[in-house]
Amino acid sequence: MTAAVSWREEVVALIPALRAFAWSLSHNGSDADDLVQDTLIKAWTNRDKFEPGTNLRAWMFTILRNTYYTHVLRRRREVRDEQGEYAGQLQTPATQDWSVAMRTLQLALQRLPAEHREALILVGAAGLSYEEAAEICGCALGTIKSRVNRARARLLKIMDAEDANDVMVMETMPAVNRA
Repeated sequence: MTAAVSWREEVVALIPALRAFAWSLSHNGSDADDLVQDTLIKAWTNRDKFEPGTNLRAWMFTILRNTYYTHVLRRRREVRDEQGEYAGQLQTPATQDWSVAMRTLQLALQRLPAEHREALILVGAAGLSYEEAAEICGCALGTIKSRVNRARARLLKIMDAEDANDVMVMETMPAVNRA
């Protein structure tokens, strides 16, 4: 097996985790798919820049994260929905218990500081190690552990829960399971 085939197989194996992380950033399946596709194209185009022996997972997640923030900056220059009319049309009433719980969790996550939310999603939802998350975020290992701990504690406080068993477990979220 050639190095290119092995690299390709490793990248393909990362797609479900990439999609879960992309969904957690965009909160939209279609946007998440587009983000993953853009990430894969960039990774393939720049595969010669990847250093064998380094962490491919962290490299791919970094590309995805940077691509997401590039899209966010680009969207700021687009027409905004300041009155919320368009966004209001997209809302549908919850028909199942998990959709209510999911929305509650999303709102609670949005109340966390961005760096805490990102750390919690990388470690808790995407299943990355603390070391991988620290590498992606460009900070020290202790910093990422602190961010995750603070994010968990604040999330419990926001959701008025005493422990994690009171809150919907992230692995039961439909978007994570589909990815």
